[in-house]
Amino acid sequence: MATTSQIRFDDGAAYEAFMGEWSMLAGRHFLDWLAPSAGAHWADVGCGNGAFTELLFERCAPSRVAALDPSEAQLSFARRRLAGRAASWSLGDAMALPYADGAFDAAVMALVIFFVPDARRGVAEMARVVRPGGSVSAYAWDHLGGGFPYATLQEELATLGAPLPLPPSIEASRLDVLRTLWADAGLIDVETTEIRVERTYADFETYWTIARSGPRIAPALAGLAPDEHERLHASLRERLGSAADGRVVCSARANAIRGRKPE
Repeated sequence: MATTSQIRFDDGAAYEAFMGEWSMLAGRHFLDWLAPSAGAHWADVGCGNGAFTELLFERCAPSRVAALDPSEAQLSFARRRLAGRAASWSLGDAMALPYADGAFDAAVMALVIFFVPDARRGVAEMARVVRPGGSVSAYAWDHLGGGFPYATLQEELATLGAPLPLPPSIEASRLDVLRTLWADAGLIDVETTEIRVERTYADFETYWTIARSGPRIAPALAGLAPDEHERLHASLRERLGSAADGRVVCSARANAIRGRKPE
């Protein structure tokens, strides 16, 4: 059985190949559903390497974005990525945001909430820092429902006795748990939706090179014997299949939620 652990991403470039494109794919659908007003002041909690932050600037015309992450390496990547944008960057903790009460029009966690050790505190902090009437939202891979982009690889590793450690707040990826968290934070007009996305890799070896760089996946692979590597490679190739031109198409599913702070 997989254990839970605190998981850190400390390589912005590796994260970009592994999860950045997935984040963009899901983030576009999320923002289309959220349909935020232009000119808002946003708190991007757990901004990582800035993939979703970039989407905010491209699609939402924010007045400013305050982005926060626990990894200085990720923040360094994000600063370079969004140089010249109206963004501020803070090293910090989602459970103790370094912002004043009511400082923002909107607060968001993009693919982050299941990494927050105390998800309830994280949502309460987002609610605290938005103004009355402000928006609090998130989207999260449906880990427990098989929606993680690399769920097939995760399943194959488990059959080899090398299950991946789970994020500490894995239950917060479920829609019913998200609804409870938003209600407990006193948020109203709460709505949820499901996001489905697909990503195409040039061929299986491209997928394999990217997938095995994941911060939870790489250590699990390092613990396998050579023959287990071969079995994993073969079984994964068979399960994923490929198109006539060799392309590999993978799907993922995320759960999204939004609510409003009472006025």
